[in-house]
Amino acid sequence: MTLLKGASTVKGPSVFRSRSARARAGFAAAAVALFALAPLALSDFRLGLLAKYLCTAMVAVGICLAWGRGGLLTLGQGVFFGLGGYAMAMHLKIADAGPGNLPDFMQLYGTATELPWWWRPFGNPLFALAATVLLPMAVAAILGSFIFRRRVKGAYFAILSQALAAAFAIWLIGQQATTGGTNGLTDIQGFFGYDLDDPVNQRMVYFVIAAALLLLIALVRQLIHSRYGELLVAVRDSEERVRFLGYDPANVKLVAYVVAAGTAGLAGALFVPAVGIISPAMIGIVPSIEFVIGAAVGGRASLAGAVLGAIGVAWAKTALSEEFPAGWTYFQGLLFIVALAFLPGGLVSLAGIVRRRRAAHPSGDADDGDADPDSDSGTGTGTNSETDGGAGREKSSALPLGGAV
Repeated sequence: MTLLKGASTVKGPSVFRSRSARARAGFAAAAVALFALAPLALSDFRLGLLAKYLCTAMVAVGICLAWGRGGLLTLGQGVFFGLGGYAMAMHLKIADAGPGNLPDFMQLYGTATELPWWWRPFGNPLFALAATVLLPMAVAAILGSFIFRRRVKGAYFAILSQALAAAFAIWLIGQQATTGGTNGLTDIQGFFGYDLDDPVNQRMVYFVIAAALLLLIALVRQLIHSRYGELLVAVRDSEERVRFLGYDPANVKLVAYVVAAGTAGLAGALFVPAVGIISPAMIGIVPSIEFVIGAAVGGRASLAGAVLGAIGVAWAKTALSEEFPAGWTYFQGLLFIVALAFLPGGLVSLAGIVRRRRAAHPSGDADDGDADPDSDSGTGTGTNSETDGGAGREKSSALPLGGAV
């Protein structure tokens, strides 16, 4: 049983069955598109680009949870993307160098005679794989505990997260002998024993990324539609009311922030074998903002919208930046402003807008007013007024009763 703000009705079993059916159909369509149609229709080069775009979409999945549902404008996802990417790249560089040898860039700079102590654990593949997800989540847990327990929120949280991305990129640039500096870790040739120059292995990496994306979507969707997901929306819309009922909003926000960090870390780890490089330029302020733009344009409150928006914006960056290298950044910023100001629910909310207008001005006997306002399409959901002025706020946030987080 849930208590709805401003409503006394509870969704019936038919609504949940309809939502589940739509989700299954969407997953089936996505699986067919990613595993059957894309490999057949795209060349190896284009499939490699799609793999890179899917990594961006994995970051958008976490942004959908933290920002779309929790109102946490995370402008520092590049930090967690970079932590996962560098953890994976460090292991692959050690493997490429061979036992007892230094990675090529360390030999080039000639300032190290042995592997740095903090590099050594990444020689273990199990440690490296775990670190790609657990290290970003641990950093997010530490930072989030300090931030949320001091009730930092809204624009202040966004600025802090962005400053963190800038500081991390600057630190990496300054550690040229151990991180590659501005160049980063480049020329990665193998992936757990597989030669990345082989087109067959490149396709294998694509399939791994596609499977990871679908798995993340399924896990985060389950989290969104769970009791915790309802509580996260309630904290976003009325934090003081949640605290009055015995919950700790800091813990609720922290879970969303940590999960979003884990998705970004996994995306960064898979980005490395897909592209063959990781550098500070890929994890600073600008990439962090680009992650958010993709989710905002597609629909930050909808998993499908955030994923498709991230893929679309990443594709547009590749296609349009080739023709307009000096103007793409301005267009990207304008796209973000327009999305927030005039279409806060993203492109995915257009269908809901059309349904509401038809319901307000019906033609004939058709009744379009039965649409589920809390469906995965993202209509009827939004973000905290502290981050976007209240545009697109969810009208009836569910607040569970009993128990404390």
